[in-house]
Amino acid sequence: MESAHYFSAQPAGPFVRKPLTVELAGATRHVHTSSGIFSPDGIDKGTAILLAEVPPPSPQGNLLDIGCGWGPIALTMGLMAPSAQVHAVDVNERCIVLTNENAQSLGLPNVKASLPHEVDPAVEFDTIWSNPPIRIGKAELHTLLLTWLPRLAPGGSAWLVVQKNLGSDSLQRWLATELDNTFSVSRESTSKSFRILRVRKASR
Repeated sequence: MESAHYFSAQPAGPFVRKPLTVELAGATRHVHTSSGIFSPDGIDKGTAILLAEVPPPSPQGNLLDIGCGWGPIALTMGLMAPSAQVHAVDVNERCIVLTNENAQSLGLPNVKASLPHEVDPAVEFDTIWSNPPIRIGKAELHTLLLTWLPRLAPGGSAWLVVQKNLGSDSLQRWLATELDNTFSVSRESTSKSFRILRVRKASR
């Protein structure tokens, strides 16, 4: 599938739900996916590494998944932090429907997926997890990250998984340059061909 396909607001092809069994937050879960979205056949390698490597999200407050797909990151956050409000965003309307349906089927009223512009601009996030859509191109990726990362709450952290050969090290340097001095950017770990980057907002 061409990457542009699942970055479309309304992907081509019929929206046919198909069942998928995966492990999220340490247990087997039954969800639905569809064609026309990112990684419809399971949890992709980068997301799996992110979920395995990062510390638990903030137990309360607002959490964010940037580029939610069918919802593996947002659903995991919702399962791990039932007292927090999880916001999941994607430009693909099929992803929004699937993530909301999967959250409902897993009994997660604290997870809400929406288009980016539908998120209250006043909300700050205590934890951000993302397997960002690198293949949308550098300019669009930079715009995306500078839209959301500055909305970290004081003391909050964003954790990003980025493949080394897709520019993780240059992205780390760029973030350190672009974000103001209330933010710190670090490489927290390397697993296989992926880096985990952390962006932290200083406490007040």
